[in-house]
This record gives sequence, C-alpha cells and structure tokens, in this order.
Amino acid sequence: MTPRPYTPHAELRDVTLRDGLQLTAKMLPTDRKVQIIRELLALGVPALEIGSMARPDLVPPLADTLDVVAALDADELDRCWIWVATPRHIEKAAAAGARNFQYCFSASDSHNKANIGRSTEDSVAAMPDAVRIAQEAGGAIQLCIATAFTCPFEGLTDPERVIGIAADPRTSGAEDIVVCDTIGQAIPTQVTDLIVDLKARSPQRRIVFHGHDTWGLGVANTLAAIDAGAAMVDGSLGGLGGCPFAPGASGNTSSEDLLFATRPEWFTPSTLASMVDITDKLLAELGEPNRSKTAQGARSKAKAFDWVIGNEQVCDRR
Repeated sequence: MTPRPYTPHAELRDVTLRDGLQLTAKMLPTDRKVQIIRELLALGVPALEIGSMARPDLVPPLADTLDVVAALDADELDRCWIWVATPRHIEKAAAAGARNFQYCFSASDSHNKANIGRSTEDSVAAMPDAVRIAQEAGGAIQLCIATAFTCPFEGLTDPERVIGIAADPRTSGAEDIVVCDTIGQAIPTQVTDLIVDLKARSPQRRIVFHGHDTWGLGVANTLAAIDAGAAMVDGSLGGLGGCPFAPGASGNTSSEDLLFATRPEWFTPSTLASMVDITDKLLAELGEPNRSKTAQGARSKAKAFDWVIGNEQVCDRR
C-alpha cells in the first residue's frame, strides 16, 4: 500500500549554493556551481538560492555570485534567488541578470549589525528603494526576517517584533515573507504560532520557512511550518551550511530529509538516488560531513524498502 501523501504541499527551495556554502573552508569553482544548479533543476527541484551579494572578503565562498548569475539563462534564473541586503545589491545583481531577490535583515539589532553592519530600522528604511529597483528590473522580492525566533546575542525574539516588521508599510512591496530560524533553536509550537499570526495579518503574501537543524528539530519545525500555511520551505543538500555571523549556528535542514518527509510528486526513489549522488560528490569536494538522515537510510541494507538505493528501479516500474 502506498503511504498517504503529505498535505498541505509546500515547494522546496534548495539553498546549498548560498547558505550551504557560507561556512565552508574550501571554495567551489563557478563552473561547478553552475553544474549543480542545472543538475538540481533537471531533477525537478522547484527553486534554488544560488548566491549572495555579501561582501566577498567576509564570505569568500560566495564571491563569484555574479559570475554564476551571468552563466545561467533566463529560464534557469526564473527559478533562482539571490540574497541581498541593500538596494545597491539588487542593482548589481539585476544588471548581471538576476530577477529574484531575497532582501534579508534581522529582527534583532545585534545580529543585524553583526551580519549587515546596520540597525534593523536602517534596513527597513531602505526597503522601499529595494522594492522599487527590483520591480523596475521586472523581478520579485522577498522580505526575509532572520533571527525570527531567537538571536545569539539577545535571546528570544518577541513575535510582535517580527509581525511588526511584516506589517510595516515600508516592507509592503515584498511578495513573500521568509521566516528564519537562524540558529535552529525554535520548537514546533513557536513556528506554528508565528506563521499562523503572519498568515492572518498578511494573507496576501506567501510565507516561506527557513529552518536550521542545530538542535535536531529542522524537519519537525519545517513540517509545523507547512501545516501552519508556509508555501515554500528551505533546505540544503546534506544539511550543509550555517551563518558565519551567528555563534552556534550549524547546518541547514537537509533537503533530502524534507523531501523524503513530504514526498512531492516529482520526488521519486530514483530522484533521491540521484540527489544523494550529487550530495556525496559535493561534500567530498568540500571536505564536509553529510548530516542527512535520509541519505544514511538510503544506503541501508533494507532491500524490501523502495527508497533504498538499488531498489529504486523496482519502485519506478510499478
């Protein structure tokens, strides 16, 4: 008997090539990034985050973001997102061909100053210009709120702080709201409550959840977000990633784990086998561990299970 599919549905955005690479000691060549983008898009991954306009000296693995953008065609770029923090970032990324922008700042001043070098109020004040530039470029812009649950410097974030940012008229031009559990300390009830409130107060906008698995609740929090109304969720291959400006932040929630839990129609046992292969090669190049429980399970000896690598052809013929 085929298990009942997970509903409601949410799109996966794989953030390996932005958030995933932020803490890696080794660099990934531009052409290799482009190859991975095309491999993931070909598998059916709906959306990707492929780079950042952060200062190259502070985040060297992402210094070639504009080169990556320039190497992609318009159809590929339609499914790709770029992290930005200022209107000027959007100008530069749009000139290279980018069309989807994630305008990010932190709910807490302390983290925003560590991450971006300005107060949260300064980031909010600059957002109307960011929206205007994105719209003039024919692009889409998201409001991305980091430290939406906890801050490594200030502790718990008041949910009203996040809701207030989302309700601020200066952020109204964003099509989506990205809620970030930056250091992975949220629990499912917190995620549910905040997303339900945001949905109620901003019903016209899509909610995106960006979780980390630092405390082992990445998948649980993401499923709670989907149940509460999130329409897009972020993950990275093998759980790679973390924030270089947030002490204690470790990997993202694994894309493989999220896909195995939610089973979108495009994700089959063969797709998983291909994704695990992409992940294995990438992490070997970077010298990073694979934190995906699904990838571990896929290599098991449970030959009666369709999702074990080597059994996928049997399942796909059914």
